[in-house]
Amino acid sequence: MTVTVRSFAKINLGLRIGAAREDGFHELLTVYQTIGLHDVIRVSVGRGSGIEIQCADPRVPKDESNTCFRIVERAMRALRAKGRVVIEIEKRLPVQGGLGGASANAVATLLGLERALRKALPAAERLRIAAEVGSDLPLFLVGGTVLGVGRGEQVYPLPELPVLACVVVTPKVGVSTPKAFADWDRRGASQGLKPGSSEDVNAALKGRSSTAVPIKIGAKLTVSSGSDRMNELGRGLSAWLSEMYSGAPFGRGRAENPLLALVRAGIKNDFEEVVFPEYPELSSGKSALLRAGAKYASLSGSGSTLYGLFASREAAVRAVARMRKQGWAAQATATLPRRAYWKRVVAK
Repeated sequence: MTVTVRSFAKINLGLRIGAAREDGFHELLTVYQTIGLHDVIRVSVGRGSGIEIQCADPRVPKDESNTCFRIVERAMRALRAKGRVVIEIEKRLPVQGGLGGASANAVATLLGLERALRKALPAAERLRIAAEVGSDLPLFLVGGTVLGVGRGEQVYPLPELPVLACVVVTPKVGVSTPKAFADWDRRGASQGLKPGSSEDVNAALKGRSSTAVPIKIGAKLTVSSGSDRMNELGRGLSAWLSEMYSGAPFGRGRAENPLLALVRAGIKNDFEEVVFPEYPELSSGKSALLRAGAKYASLSGSGSTLYGLFASREAAVRAVARMRKQGWAAQATATLPRRAYWKRVVAK
C-alpha cells in the first residue's frame, strides 16, 4: 500500500540568533507558521530491506544524508518493523528556500510510514526522533503557529493567528544555512553575549490559551542564554501576542490588526543582516513585496524565500500579478492554522 502525505511549508515570523553553543548550534528564538504550499510524499513498504528515495529533482539527495532516509532508519528501529521502504518525493517547494521543505518532507515521511505499517509511535517518541534528525522537524508535528527556542527544536503551540493572505517569492538563488550561520559568526554579531531570560516570552504566553503549553519532553520554556537581540525579540513577541489576544474582536473594523501589531512589534529576521549583503536581489525582493502592498515582509529562515503578509487574498493576488510582471517568481497562498494543517496532511 502506498500512502500519500502532503508536506506543508513554514515561514518564520521573526528570528533571533543568539549564542553559539558547545554542540555547534546557536540559540534561536522564532515563531514558526505553517502555510498552504506543500510537497507531496508517497511512502510504501514492501518485501526486502533497505530505504530507497526517488525524486526527479537532482538537488535532492537520495542517500543517508536525506532527512527522510534518516527518520525512516530511526522509526523502523523504534517500531521494530521490517521491509523495504520506498519514498517518492514530489518537489513543489524550493530547495534551500528557507521554507523547511526537507524537514517537512521527513515528518511527512514518518507519518506516511506509520500509516503504511499500521503502527504508530508514541507522541513523545515521535518528537524525540524528529528532534534528533533536525532542528526544524518538531514544528511540523505541531503545525499552525509555533514558538521555537533552543536550536529551534523546542516547540510550543501558540494560540492561532487568524488566517492571513500571503505571497511567497522564490528567487533562483539558494542560500546555505550553515554558510549563513558562518557569515553571522564572522561578522562578530554574536560577540558579547550575556546570560538572558525568556521572561518576556513567558509573560506573553501566560494565560493566553490552554493550547499554549510546552510539548518538549520534560522541559519548561526557558532560554538558557541569549543576547540583547534575542531579548529584544522576546519583548516584541510579548507586545505582539498581548495585542493579538487581548480580547479585542478580530474582524470588527480591525481586519489588519494582526499585521499592524506585527509591524509595530518590530519583529525581524537576523539572517537578513548577512544574507542581503551577499544576495542583493533578495533585499530587492523584500522591497518589491512592500511596494506591492505587503503589510509585513521578511526573509523566511535563512532564505532564499521571501514572503509578504497582506490584508486580504484579493490584495495578495494583485501583488502576485504585479510582481510576476517584474520578473519575480511569486505565488499567493495563506497561513495554515493547526486544525486545517492536520486535516489536510493526509492526501485523499
